[in-house]
Amino acid sequence: MSQLSLKGKRVVIVGGTSGIGLATAKAFIDEEAHVTIASRSAGKLAEAQQVLGADVQGHELDFRSQEKAADFFKQVGKFDHLVVTAGEGAMGHFSDLAVDDARRAFDSKFWGQYVTVLAAIPYLDHASSITLTSGVYGVRPPKGASTLAAINSAVDGLVRGLAVDLAPIRVNVVSPGIVDTPVYAGMPSEDRQQMFSGIAQQLPVGKIATPADIAETYVYLAKNEFTTGSVVLIDGGAHLV
Repeated sequence: MSQLSLKGKRVVIVGGTSGIGLATAKAFIDEEAHVTIASRSAGKLAEAQQVLGADVQGHELDFRSQEKAADFFKQVGKFDHLVVTAGEGAMGHFSDLAVDDARRAFDSKFWGQYVTVLAAIPYLDHASSITLTSGVYGVRPPKGASTLAAINSAVDGLVRGLAVDLAPIRVNVVSPGIVDTPVYAGMPSEDRQQMFSGIAQQLPVGKIATPADIAETYVYLAKNEFTTGSVVLIDGGAHLV
């Protein structure tokens, strides 16, 4: 089993401005890849470029729009590896969550990734890889996560189909568990730490993931030439407890 060198390879990360996406951009830079990040927020792009360095290209992109996605990849041109970490979900008991909120979540996390892949295909080649993002709630949803369970399961299924349709391009998906990212920044610090501590005690690994823990998985999937159609569940054992 061989592993590709990523030195000099062009990597596009949609959602590469904070949390897992930012850590993934750093991890690819550490592999000496040329990284382009995309985000809906110009402010987040500027902040991320300050962290990552001047060599990183940044583009504004609403990945839900076919037209904007097509324009984005036309600007980027030919590249080697696509990673999508962007996508917003929706939590709430099935009986209470508005259908419009559920649809918006699908538009973002499922259709956004679908549209991005479709727009990227003309710019990839037979040695390229595509890595999408789902989540452990597709396997083991808690109460209030039925919509996210459906979205994550749909992304996992899409990847299995794409691995066949787009072969020999390799297509995989990273399915993270709970990760300490800015998505929880709105919570009071004490409440957040108490929540993380409670979850960590339940997990076999005894801790909460950092974005860097998850980022390594995207690098592995870009480098490993014999992995396709796989859902890599990196959840600290959450699906077991």
